[in-house]
Parts: sequence; structure tokens; C-alpha cells
Amino acid sequence: MPPVNPARSPIADPAPDPASSSLGDIFAEVSRDLSTLLRQEIELAKAEATTSVKRAGLGAGMFAGAWMAGNLALVFLSVALWWGLGAVMGRGWSALVVAVLWAVIAAVLAMRGRTEVRTVAGMPETVESIKKIPNALQGHEEKNS
Repeated sequence: MPPVNPARSPIADPAPDPASSSLGDIFAEVSRDLSTLLRQEIELAKAEATTSVKRAGLGAGMFAGAWMAGNLALVFLSVALWWGLGAVMGRGWSALVVAVLWAVIAAVLAMRGRTEVRTVAGMPETVESIKKIPNALQGHEEKNS
């Protein structure tokens, strides 16, 4: 087994003595810590973005379904209902009744899609974590609690 280099060890001294460390050592440690922090933030952002995109996709699918259902219903069922009601109240009034009926159905589906899109939370954990970075860089992690 190769010897462990303490400067490269994943378990580094949490608070090295600044008087005994060279400026290069301190800079290297800060660079390593910052690099690790940024990598972790990017991973968190990716995970949250994936979840948000899936929820937004579901809402968009609901909107597409509302559009498709509205159009197909309008084309295939409206004509039959229009002609059926037209025999009772006249073609003009029956066309208006049918149009209002399908507008209500399309509105209900659109409201359902909007509700799904509104449930998308964004990336709240990433935002909270990023807010803590300035204090961490200044060595004031206790202000983050």
C-alpha cells in the first residue's frame, strides 16, 4: 500500500494552524474546499432541476391533452350534438350551445394543467445552500445556522 500523503488525505486537519502553514498550503486548501463545495452545489442543482423539469413536463402534457381533447371533441361530437339540438331549437342556437359546452370542458382541463405547473417547486435547497457560500468563504459558518 502506498504511503498516505497527509496534504492529499481526504480527512484533513479541520483547522490547521495558520502560523505554521505556508501561504501556498492555505491557498491550496481553500481551493480544494471551494472546488468541493462547487461540485456539491452543481450536483444538487442537477438533482433539483431534473425533478422540476419532470413536474413541468407533466403540466405541459396536461396542456397538450387539453388542447387535443378540446379539438377532437369539437370535431367529432359537436357536429352530432349540433344537428340533434338543431332539430329542436334551430341550427344557430344549437351551434352556440355546443360551442359553450366544449369551451367549459377545455377550461377545466386547462385549469388542471395550470395546477400541475404551479406545483413545480424550483430548486429551493440549492438556493438555500448558495446563500450560505459567502459566509463560508469568509469563515463565518456559524452565521448560516
